[in-house]
Amino acid sequence: MSAARIVVVGTGYVGLTTGACLAGLGHRVTCVDVDQAKVARLSAGRVDILEPGLSELVSRGLTSGRLEFVVGARDAVRDAEAVFLCVPTPMGAGGSADLRAVEAVTTEIGDVIPPGCALVTKSTVPVGTSKRIQAMLGRTDVPVVSNPEFLREGTAVEDFLGPDRIVVGSDDVAAARWVGDLYADLAAPVVVADAASAELVKYAANCFLAMKLSYVNSIAELCERLGADIDLVTEGMGYDRRIGRSFLKPGPGWGGSCLPKDTSALVRVAESVQYDFTLLTSAIEENIAQRDRIVAKIAGAVGGTLAGSRIGILGLAFKAGTNDLRDSPALAVASVLGALGAELTAYDPAVGGHIDGMTVVDDPYQVAKAADAVVVLTEWDEFKRLDWTYMAEQMDGDSVVDTRNLLEPQRILDAGLSWQGVGRPRAALRRKVAVS
Repeated sequence: MSAARIVVVGTGYVGLTTGACLAGLGHRVTCVDVDQAKVARLSAGRVDILEPGLSELVSRGLTSGRLEFVVGARDAVRDAEAVFLCVPTPMGAGGSADLRAVEAVTTEIGDVIPPGCALVTKSTVPVGTSKRIQAMLGRTDVPVVSNPEFLREGTAVEDFLGPDRIVVGSDDVAAARWVGDLYADLAAPVVVADAASAELVKYAANCFLAMKLSYVNSIAELCERLGADIDLVTEGMGYDRRIGRSFLKPGPGWGGSCLPKDTSALVRVAESVQYDFTLLTSAIEENIAQRDRIVAKIAGAVGGTLAGSRIGILGLAFKAGTNDLRDSPALAVASVLGALGAELTAYDPAVGGHIDGMTVVDDPYQVAKAADAVVVLTEWDEFKRLDWTYMAEQMDGDSVVDTRNLLEPQRILDAGLSWQGVGRPRAALRRKVAVS
């Protein structure tokens, strides 16, 4: 396929990755944003998002002339062959997806999009949004195509350029196939669907992953109560090709920019067609329960009373490899700890500045100073390499609560500290140490 003229509206996580990667595939891409200062930074090659390979792609795109950043969508789309909507769709009132940004852009550009230009929804939107946009346009010469993204923070560039699949959906099959052809150089399977099915794929996938995480956290709780070891249980599960190994790590709960809002939105969509999606609502409830179990575990580690306890926190981002704090389970746990009277000192390799309710430091060893307990909440590899003997010397207490099962327990024990993981009771730990 020859290079296409593409406009990407929105330079957030999805929009910037989409624009830079499409330019890397040889297309001529204009990325649009309303923030003049942000556009200026991006035009100078400065990328605020922590994402491996993204800055380099932006720089190459700017140098080649295939990528540019401008303010205002209306003028940018006048000669476009495809316009990608990559604007936020946050959780709105009642849990439904807030489509105001999608609707605002559609209204802004609807009368100036060239005939035949594909209007592509890359943002995660509820089933029926394509029809809604088509009705707002009031035009039959502009096809609307759903092309959901499946990008994981921390590996977004890798995911875009090496996708498991590409999904395109529209009531105009020819338009859907044309959008699929934009990715031809990636040699990935292309699923061509109707608009409703394509829109549902993203929700179905994300909600399945959320349920899988809630399930493994539930199994971890059973392990603690039954004296089993979650690491061994999930190892045994993971060899089953029907299950796989991904998303089988217990933790403090799931969060981030997608799973919380997408699970809530799909529940609302189900309600709109009179379906009680109890499986999904139970997964959401289990996620909240997991946070509360982690808080209880930390409280137990400091003698049962959090008020006045000094807690050191390692990790604030919702996952390692990113500086994203949106719906971070680490922040959710910290918020409850603070509300119960704990004094919090926190460190994260990618997060600095002021965060209400805690002191954020720039040295991981500072979180241990006079701490009654140190809690690992994000799975940064850096924490595995800390000098835990020195950490122990700084602490007043001796408890390490590892909510990610990240650390090597024997190293913590050798430092004179106690170690608690998730789904790893001490009996299981002793057995593993005895045979290793």
